Amino acid sequence: MPRINLLPWRDQQRRERRVGFYVALGAAGGVALVVAFASYLLFGQMIDAQEARNARLRAEIRVLDKQIEEINDLEQQKQNFISRMQIIEKLQRSRPEVVHLFDQLVKVMPDGTYLTSVKQSGNALKLEGVAQSSTRVSTLMRNIADSQWLRDPELEVVETKKDSVGSDFVLDAQQINLADSQTDDVAPHGGPPPGTVRRSGNAPVITGLTR
Repeated sequence: MPRINLLPWRDQQRRERRVGFYVALGAAGGVALVVAFASYLLFGQMIDAQEARNARLRAEIRVLDKQIEEINDLEQQKQNFISRMQIIEKLQRSRPEVVHLFDQLVKVMPDGTYLTSVKQSGNALKLEGVAQSSTRVSTLMRNIADSQWLRDPELEVVETKKDSVGSDFVLDAQQINLADSQTDDVAPHGGPPPGTVRRSGNAPVITGLTR
């Protein structure tokens, strides 16, 4: 019976399989490299596109911030304008009150009493003057309490000096307003009352008001 040696054929088949494996491995490595390079390019494009969008968003945000700042400035200007309008309205409403105040100051002054100064801060009044006696001061306080435009008289000081004809006094009172509120330190308007009007700081001062 003849014998056939198959070893060379098997070695050749083994070599062919080894070559095929290496070829497949190389092809797979090449494909992997191609895929990796394509992925790198794709991700790079995506990153560039996202950075471009981010830059555009930052630019739009800067524009919006500027617009918001302008809106805030306009709102502040609006509030300032409204505040000025309210002050003007209060001053307009207070004009007749000042006239009534000066008129009442003349009416409540008893004989033998005169004022050296009148200071107003909001509704508060500080009256300084000279009276022939303390009784005149008491009469002045009663007149203020009964007045239609003045109230709450409070005596701070009353003293008689040796070289003075009468008693010096300092008296506090409150003005009654028709308006809901009163601006502080409002200067008098309209025709001047009896006496000379001057200013001390922001408060109106009247000197030489007598009766």
